[in-house]
This record gives sequence, structure tokens and C-alpha cells, in this order.
Amino acid sequence: MNFFRGVMGGQPAGPQPSGAETIQKLCDRVASSTLLEDRRDAVRALKSLSKKYRLEVGTQAMNHLLQILQTDRSDSEIIGYALDTLFNIICNDEEEEQDESEDAASMGKQKAVAVPDENPQKQVDDLGVQFTDKLIQEPENVTLLLTMLEEFDFHVRWPGVKLLTILLKNQCVQLQAIILVSPMGVSRLMDLLADSREVIRNDGLLLLQQLTKNNAAIQKIVAFENAFERLLDIITEEGSSDGGIVVEDCLILLLNLLRNNSSNQNFFKEGSYIQRMKPWFEVGDDNSGWSAQKVTNLHLMLQLVRVMVSPTNSPGATASCQKSMFQCGLLQQLCTILMATGVPADILTETINTVSEVIRGSQVNQDFFASVNAPSNPPRPAIVVLLMSMVNERQPFVLRCAVLYCFQCFLYRNQKGQGEIVATLLPSTIDANSISAGQLLCGGLFSADSLSNWCAAVALAHALQDNLTQKEQLLRVQLATSLGKPPVSLLQQCTNILSQGDKVNRRGSKVQTRVGLLMLLCTWISNCPIAVTHFLHNQENVPFLTGQISENLGEDERLVQGLCALLLGICIYHNDNSLENYTKEKLKQLIEKRIGKENFVEKLSFITKHELYSRAAQKPQPVFPSPEQMLFDHEFTKLVKDLEGVITKAVHKSSEEEKKEEETKKTIEQHDSIVTQYKELIREQDSQLQELREQVSSMSSQKELMQSSLAQQLSQIQQHKDQYNLLKLKLGKDSQGQGGSQADGAQVNGLQTEELGQLREEVEELRRQQATLHSQLGEKETLISTLRSGSSQEAGDATGGPVHTDMTQELEALRSQIQSQQAEISQLQTERTELLRRAEAKSSEAGVAGGSSDDSALLADLEGRLAAQTSETDRLKAEVQGLTEGRAGMEQQLASATSTVAILQAEKAKLQGELQESKKEQDDLLMLLADQDQKIHSLKQKLKDLGEAVDDDDDLRDQTDDDYDEEEDDEEKDD
Repeated sequence: MNFFRGVMGGQPAGPQPSGAETIQKLCDRVASSTLLEDRRDAVRALKSLSKKYRLEVGTQAMNHLLQILQTDRSDSEIIGYALDTLFNIICNDEEEEQDESEDAASMGKQKAVAVPDENPQKQVDDLGVQFTDKLIQEPENVTLLLTMLEEFDFHVRWPGVKLLTILLKNQCVQLQAIILVSPMGVSRLMDLLADSREVIRNDGLLLLQQLTKNNAAIQKIVAFENAFERLLDIITEEGSSDGGIVVEDCLILLLNLLRNNSSNQNFFKEGSYIQRMKPWFEVGDDNSGWSAQKVTNLHLMLQLVRVMVSPTNSPGATASCQKSMFQCGLLQQLCTILMATGVPADILTETINTVSEVIRGSQVNQDFFASVNAPSNPPRPAIVVLLMSMVNERQPFVLRCAVLYCFQCFLYRNQKGQGEIVATLLPSTIDANSISAGQLLCGGLFSADSLSNWCAAVALAHALQDNLTQKEQLLRVQLATSLGKPPVSLLQQCTNILSQGDKVNRRGSKVQTRVGLLMLLCTWISNCPIAVTHFLHNQENVPFLTGQISENLGEDERLVQGLCALLLGICIYHNDNSLENYTKEKLKQLIEKRIGKENFVEKLSFITKHELYSRAAQKPQPVFPSPEQMLFDHEFTKLVKDLEGVITKAVHKSSEEEKKEEETKKTIEQHDSIVTQYKELIREQDSQLQELREQVSSMSSQKELMQSSLAQQLSQIQQHKDQYNLLKLKLGKDSQGQGGSQADGAQVNGLQTEELGQLREEVEELRRQQATLHSQLGEKETLISTLRSGSSQEAGDATGGPVHTDMTQELEALRSQIQSQQAEISQLQTERTELLRRAEAKSSEAGVAGGSSDDSALLADLEGRLAAQTSETDRLKAEVQGLTEGRAGMEQQLASATSTVAILQAEKAKLQGELQESKKEQDDLLMLLADQDQKIHSLKQKLKDLGEAVDDDDDLRDQTDDDYDEEEDDEEKDD
């Protein structure tokens, strides 16, 4: 155990072994010892030597340590020593390395032989990366480390978290790929956030920060492992913006999960987590004495809001987040910070940038921001207060850039806001007692500070962006330059500063000022022929531009030359030839004589070739390292991209080509107008055809309903027929039985008691039959009423002619059945009359025979019953008469329905004829369209031969023809 004493600080018994020898012995002991205590002591000794002899321990002991992790998992102490040792040999901590070097120098110990004297930190970093590569060379080792995190023991879990964190720092991409395919790998790491021990939870946050860097797949898995909920809970528990470094770590992890990850952003918004961000920005009245940690936390919180509404996100996602932020009051809270006092400058700057992107392109948010007032006396709009900071040269540069970005976002796709800004410059709306946005912009535009000139010019250009109305309105603005002189227009003053810079306090001589004014003029007169005319009306403008372009100036003036060429090119391209001296042709001749076409195009290309042009074109926010590099605006780069090509073509075109192009354009416009009229006509006819199809479909459905109803009625009639036939057969049998019994009685001399009983039974049976017949007649009346209502419904259907014919036939059959029933009723009445006659004859014979008192009573009773039966028969006759009258009324209604059906059929035939005429008209129109298409195609071919770019709308026309053919096929199928 002598080497243990030497390692652990005891006095050596003999010659002191070297560090490498000691480490070799310890590694042998770890590999060969059978007792757990010996292996534990050896690993503890390796841990104590791992920082001083990092190279030797890493080279010789790494495999043994990994083997310990596999074989001795039951002993948490040795596992903790092994993990700490691996962490020490992989970690590239510069301070620890320096401390160890100082300790080694003071103690006279030997330094690691593999670390050279030159560039030691780079060698140390490379050493950590090498050991990391060696460890992750086998993915099973990473999986083994992930399983270590399942141990709850602090001495195992904490070293495991630190080891994985340093592995991710050294080889992030490779380790991310291994963890991504490892079963439950990310889930095990997410469990660290739920650990009750803060040191493990906090280091788990650092681990997840490294894990989620630039890996969208892992970011999605972490987000769906409920990371947002856990992180927001930790931020709330730690005190939100007043919290410590843990809040900062949570916010950094949230930024990793949301930045450039649309899926997680949508999940964050749908989970209503935006609403939980509002309490972060609640600041009190006393904002003095902010700690550095609070400033950092609030800065990260503002960045988190900006990530959700970044202009680089999809427009739909950004608009949805902007809406949520307004509805939950987050925008209002940000505006409160914006207008609060005592807020640190960097937080105020970031808040302005955040508000800018929250309102950018959102009309509701822009309107709300326009209504925000600063807490001053009297209250001033927030826009005015911000513009005052922008044109104040004593304000920080980054703050002025932020205010400019806010103003640009406020006017982005906001024609209402553009109109309000321009209105503050018009004579009818100027209030001498208050400061307006327009006055501040004019003051900045003509101030002595070149940065204020540039910012005011760009801000005013955004008030005119894509808004022809405001470009024309701004031409009305008049400025009073000095006492005793007439006012001049704003356009004239801008051109005067450009062309007479040396005379007006040399403001135009500064490149930044001239670039800003030229960008304003290009934006102003672009796509506005009236503004072009006003610009050309000043006789000094064109000579100044041609002189600037033709001169050979220095490198700094090249950009000004390019912008002058762009301005002159816009005057050519958007010229309406209203000024005889400056028509398109004369301006091109002037360029050819004074400058040269090739030289003009070369000077025009100076804009896009400038190094700052590409930087400004990348994103809307104006971010510049210094005020001198603030030359280009993002929206202006888009304008240059759109105009450079068309201006080059316009300059090279000859007058004949211009005339041909104008004639061709006019012809195309005429043909397009004709085609548009025909298209509108076809659309109207298509809509009419669609309505007719809907009517036909509705009538067809009604017809089907009528047919189904009629089929039901026919089945019911058939059932009644069958019942009636059965009743008729039964009545016939009863009549035959009654006739036989009476004949037998007639042969008997005298009325016997049995015969009288039989006669009573026959009379009762006849009464029951009459009652049954009466109920059946009532059912027939109900059926007839149902048939009447069905006939009335069928009379409203224009396409139900055949159905009515069938109905009429059925009604005729029903009439014949009723007549047959009446004949049967008459037969029954005749049979009853015969029965009464026989009964009277029997009664007279009975009187002749004996005239007993009992027989007389029976006869009297029989006569009474016969009288009642007679009255019942009379009542039945009356009901039959009523049924006959109802049948006559039904026949009248049926005749009326038949005439209505005939009228509707005639209307249907008329509609079909109109439909055929409409088809014929459409065919004629299609033939005319085909001729027009052929003419347009030939004209477009001529334009293409002349080098013009022509939009082809053949696809739209083909699609229209295809739709029409499909509709004709559908109509043929319906017919």
C-alpha cells in the first residue's frame, strides 16, 4: 500500500514513483482487484490525480472507469468517483488548469509531459475534445451515462449531469445524434427539471441548453415533454424578472426551444403560454436601482417575445401571436414600460424593438399604439415622444435606431397611419401650439446632424411606401424657408438641398444626408407620374443629376452617383410625357449624349454592388455597428431590386420600340377589356345556369317525394280493396244462408220457436255487417281526403305529368269501386226488404194458426227490430249520398290540378327553349373568344419578339374553357 500513502499524502518509504507510474499501478489495481473496497480506493486516488495528470489518467484509466460504471453500479460511491474522474479529464476549465499549474509550480511537482509550452489553452481544449471523441466513439457509453441519471443518489446523479454537459459542449452534434436515437434518452434528461434538489435541477437546465442548440428534432421532443410548463413554473417560483441566474437559464432554454422552430412556436401559442408572460413585465413606479441580473432577465424576456413575432416567421403565425399579445394585455404592458421613467437605456431600447415587432403589420395593434400617450402635461402621443428622441443627436445611437424601427413598423402596411402622419404636414391641419410628427420629421430632415437627416428622410419615405394617395398629398406641403421669401414645396426644398448643397450651409455635401434625401425622392416619385412631373418642372434638377452621374468622383461618392442614376431612371420609366422638354425620348437622348447608356447602367449598378446594400437587405431592423455605416434602408433595397432591371430596359429602348410598345399595350388593354366583358357575361350566364340546375334538382327531389307518397297511397288502396273483397264474399255467404232458412220456413205450416231464434240471429248479423260497412265508408272518406291533398301537392310540380296520369287512373278505379259498393248496398237493401216481407207473411200465418199471446209478443219485438233496421238503412243511404257529393268535389279538384300541371309543363318547355338559346349564345361567345385569343396571342408574340416580358393568362382562359365544358357535360347528363 506504499503507493497509496504516496498518493494520499503520506511520507514515501523509498524512491518516489512518477505520476505515470502511480497511475499505471492504480489502473492495474482497478482492473485486477477482487475486493470492492480496493477498487473504490484506487478510483478515489485516480480522481485526486485526474486534474494534475489529466493526460495520463485520461489515456490509461478511461476504459477502466467505463468498466467500473458497468460492473459496480450497485455501489454509488465508486460510481460517483468514476464519474468525477471522467469529468475532470474531459473538462476544459481554464481557471482550474491555471490553478493546478500554479500549485504544481509551488510544490515542485512535474507537469504533464504532453502539454507544450506554446499556446497551452488551445492544447487543453483539443485534449478535452479528444477524450470526448474517445468516450462517445462507442454509443453504448453514452447510453450507460444516461442510465446513471436514473439513480436518485446525489453523488451519482450530479456528476452524471455535469459529465454529459461537458460532453455536449465539446462535441454537441455527435452527442445529440446519439441521445436522439437512445431509448428514453431525452425523457431521462427532462426528469432532471423535476428533481427537488436545486443544484441538480439547475445543472439540468445547463445540460438542456447544450442539448437543444440548433437541433429542431430534439427541441420538439423537449417541448412535447411538457418543458414549457415546467420552465414557466420555475421562472414564477424564482421571482420572474426579479429572480436570479436560474431564471436566466430558463429563459435561455426557452429561446433555444422557440427560435426558428415554427412547430414549437405554435405549440407555445396554442398552450396559452403567451398569456403567462404578461406578469413578467409588470414594473412599479419606482424603477431606480435595477440590478444587473434583473436587466439581463428582462432583456431575455423581451427577446422571447420578439422570437414569437419575428418578421422571419410565417405571416400567419406572426399575426396569430400578435393578436394573442394584444388580447391578453401584453402589448399594453410593454407600452407602459416604454413610457415609464427610470428604465435602463438598454432595456428601453429592447422594449422599443419588441413593441415594433408586436405591432408590425397588425392593424389592431398599430391603432392601439397610435392611441398611447406619454404621461406628460399636456399628454403627447407616444409616436411624437419617440420621434423627438430619434432626431435628438444627444440620444444614444442604438436608441435612435430602435425608434426608427418602431416608426417603420408602425407604418408597415398601415395606410391609415401613413395618412395621419402626412396630414400633420398639410397646411389645413398644422397646429402652432403643439408639436406634431410631421414637424419633427421636417426639423430632422433639414437639421445640421447628418444622422437626423438620414433617419427623418427614411421615416418620411415609409409614410409614402406603396401609397399613391399620400405621395400626391405630400406635394401640397409648403415650407417657409426665411422671412420675406415665398414658401417652397417640400419636394423643391429637398432638391434644393441636393443641387445647392454648398449654398445651404453645406448640408448636401455630407454623403449620409444626400443618400437619405435621394432615397426619399426615389420612393416619393416612384410609381407616381404627378410627382415625376413636379420634380422635372424644376429646370435645375435634371442638369444636376446628369452632372453628378457623369463626373468621375471618389469611392465615397459612387453611391450618390448610383442613386442619382436611379432617380433619373425613375423619371424616365414613370414619365407621362406631360412636359415637352422632358419627355421619355428627350431624357434618353440626354443620357446618351451627356453620360452614355453603358456608363449610366454601370453607375446604376453601384447601388447593388455596395457592401452595405446586402447587409440592409437581410432583415427589416436597422442594425448598424456605427452611425457612418447607416446608409441603406431595408424597404429601399426592395425598391432598387424591382426598378433596376426595368430602368435598364427603358434606357436601351428606341423611340420606335417605345411607340410600338405603347400601341401594343393599348391594343392589349382594349382586347383585355373586351375579354373581361365577355368573361363577366359568361360568369353571369354560368350563375343563371347554376340557378336553373338548382331549380331542376329541387323539382326532381319533389317529384321523387310525390312518387313515394303516391306509392304509399296506392298500397293503402290495395289493402282496402282486399278488405272490401273479403267483406263482399262474407256478405254473399250470409245472404245465401238467410235465403235457405226462409225457404225452409215457408214450407213449414206455422212459425216455430227455432225459426224465430234463427231470424233474430240473422237480423243481429245484418246489423253488425251494416256497422262494419259504415266504418269502412268512413275510412274511404279519409282516404279520399288524403288523395285530395296529395293531388294538390303534385299539381305544384312542373315535371309531374306522368305521375298525375297514374293518379287519375287510380281515382277512376276508386270511383268504380265506390259504385260497386253502392250496388252492393242496394242489393242488401233489397234483401232486407225481402226479409221484412217474409217476416210479415210469417206473422200473418201465425195469427191464422192460433194467435197465441206469446207469438204476438215475439212478432211485436221482431217488428220493432225491423223498424230500427230500416231507419239504420235510411241513415246509411244518406251517408252514401254524402260520399257521392264528396266524390264529385274531388273530381273537380282533380280537373283543376290537371290543368295546373299542363300549365307548368308548358312553362317547363319554355324554360328548356330558353336554355337551348343560352347554350347557343355561349357557343357564339366562345367562338368570338377563340378569335380574340388568337389575336392576343399573335400580339403577345410580337411583343416577345421585341424583347418585352408579357404575362401569359392562357392558363386562366384554358381553365375557364374547361369549367365551361364540364358544365355542358353536366347539363347533358341532367337532360
